[in-house]
Parts: sequence; structure tokens; C-alpha cells
Amino acid sequence: MTELLPLSPALHAASHSPSEFEVLCALSVTDPAAGQLEFIANLDLSTLQWPDLIRAAESHGVLPLVARNLVEHRRDLSGELLRELRVAYETNLKRNLRFAAELDRIAQHLQRSQLRAIPFKGVVLAESAYHDLGLRSFSDLDFLVSPADFIRAKGVLAEIGYRPSSEASPAIESLWLRVGYECAFDGSAGKNLLELQWAALPYFYAVDLRADDLLARARRRSIAAREVLDLSAEDLLLMLCLHAAKHLWTRLIWLSDIAQTLRTETINFAVLSSRARASGVVRMVALSLWLARNLLQLQLPAAAEPILAADPQVPDLGHTFAERLARGASYDFESTEYFRFILKLRERRTDRWRYLWRLVWTPGAGDVSAVCLPALLFPLYRVVRLGRLSRKLVLPSLKRPHAG
Repeated sequence: MTELLPLSPALHAASHSPSEFEVLCALSVTDPAAGQLEFIANLDLSTLQWPDLIRAAESHGVLPLVARNLVEHRRDLSGELLRELRVAYETNLKRNLRFAAELDRIAQHLQRSQLRAIPFKGVVLAESAYHDLGLRSFSDLDFLVSPADFIRAKGVLAEIGYRPSSEASPAIESLWLRVGYECAFDGSAGKNLLELQWAALPYFYAVDLRADDLLARARRRSIAAREVLDLSAEDLLLMLCLHAAKHLWTRLIWLSDIAQTLRTETINFAVLSSRARASGVVRMVALSLWLARNLLQLQLPAAAEPILAADPQVPDLGHTFAERLARGASYDFESTEYFRFILKLRERRTDRWRYLWRLVWTPGAGDVSAVCLPALLFPLYRVVRLGRLSRKLVLPSLKRPHAG
């Protein structure tokens, strides 16, 4: 029997005054289910704090979805609110149309240069999963490339006006290709407009999902009336789950992406499960599915149920992250709290140890900027990393007052 959270808007609309978060959950889907439609129809609009709701929808990245659902399913909106919601959708659509044109320009140039790159999220997801370029908000373009092709890709992008947002020496660049996973680029229209990604997650997460494997399994899809490389359906869902898990599911848009992908793609769950097991991220996938089902009322295919049923910790962890999402909890992504949560997301003890080992010994951008070392002494960045991590994580705990 499917377990549902107590805060499920579709089931509890009549029993209490809905919270802002419940309203957002009901409105953060493209095709509301019968219970969600009833919830939307029965909303007492006079009790809603509209400025707060609009800000929350924008913060969660679901304002276009909220706007479309309210405009389509409520006929009693005030003229001012109706205009505001329509402007929100239309503004997002116009911005995304510009991104779509730029994606096409970049993809064509990469293809002419015979460089394999997969555009994902952003424009591709808006068209393939939402079937409406105006329904998903995003602020940049993402391309996945082989790490072996990164240097050449950087040169190819320079030909059309893109430069790395932060310049690095060849030695530092080589280090990032081993321990990082992405590089942001500035264009003529602004900063951080494009990201090249060569791994699913940074090295220290100990999730070794190789870009070369993703590229080898890529398919071709028509996007913006042009054929481009695209992640396989299973890899797309896997990457969306990893991205949401990395950020501990702090925005509804990431759950909406997962739900829409499940609604629009034919997923081979045996293949998905096999790839998740190979990378040690079955729990991350299971939690993503659990949250999409319980918060957005997604009907999961029967073939997906074994992924959730195999891990008895998923319901308790799911409630934890759902509750934190509902109250807008934030995380310091270099804190003990965050690292502990990531540890809990790994189902295998060996992966937890690999994560801890890499966390301690893998230098990051802060370590490199703190101390400038010549290339021959780069191994010493591990010592810098250990010292900085100790100061950040250990010393604060020692300074806390003890009870009694």
C-alpha cells in the first residue's frame, strides 16, 4: 500500500487550513491529479499571503508551474493577480526562448567542430519533459563532455565568445579535471551562462559515474527543431536524482523534474537499478522517487516499487527531508551537518568510507585559493585541505559550551 505523508494536500485539504508548502506542492505539477485539482478548486484564496507564496514559488523554481495552474484552474483570480501570474509565465518563456536560441547556436558549433557534447537540464528538460518551454525556470545552459575533450571544448567555445568565469593555470585546470566536475563560462550576455560538466558529482562524493559511459549510451533527440545528443532515459533520471540528492532536495523544482521525467520517459527500472547499484546510489534514487511520490502525488510505475522497498531506511529519511523542505531548511555545504547527511545517503559501508577518505584528502577551490603552490608541490594541497577542514569542522565543536 502506498504510504502518504500527513502533509499531502490532496488528502487533507478539508481537514485543516493548508500551509504555503502544501499549496506549492499541489501547484508544482504539469497535470494535477484529481485530488490536486479538488485541492486547488477548494482553496480559500483570501487566506493566502500572495507576496509570500509568489516569493516561495520563485525560490523553489516553480513559479511558472504555479502561475499556469492557478490561471487554468481558478476562474476567480483578481485582475491584478491574474496579470502578475501571466507576466511571470511570459517573462520566463521569453528568457527561455533566448536560451533555446543560444543552445542551438552552441550545439551547432560543437557539432561542426566534431566534439561530442550532451545538453541537459534547462532547455532540453523544458521541451522533453514539460512540453512547454515556459514551464521550467533555469538560468544557464549545461553540457556534458568527456574530461578528455574539455580542453578542446574550451577552445571551441572561445571561438563563439565564451570564456571560463575563473581563469586557471594549466596545472590547476588539470587538478580540477581530476577532482572537480564542472566549469562555468561567461558569454556576451552575462556571467555564468554556460557550464561544461565532465562528471556526475565532484570526486570527493565517491560516486564514480563516468561521463564517457553517459556519452556512450546517449541517444539522439529533436530539441528546438534540431537533432541533438541526449542522455538515455535511465541516465537522465539517474542524473536528476543525483543532482537533487547533492542539494538534499531543498527545492521543489528538482522533484518536479524527476516527476515529469517519470511521466514522459519510458524507464527500464531494472537498468536504472543496476546502474544505481554500480555507483552505490540506490538510496539517493529511492529517496528521490519517494519524495516525488509523497509530495507531488506522483503515481510510480509498479516496476519502480522494488527500488523503494529494498531499503527500510527510505521512509524515515524521506520524512526527514520532506519536513526540512517544508520548513525551508538550508544547509551549509561545508558543514558537519551536511557531510553527515551525505553519509546517510550511502547504502554501502565501503562507499561511506570512500566518501570520508576523499572528503578529507581531496583539495577544493578554497584550499587552492588559500595557498599558492607550484605544480610539483600539489600533493601538499592534501595537507592544506586537512588543516582547513579541521579548523572548520573540529574547532567549532570544541568551542561549544558543554552542558552542566
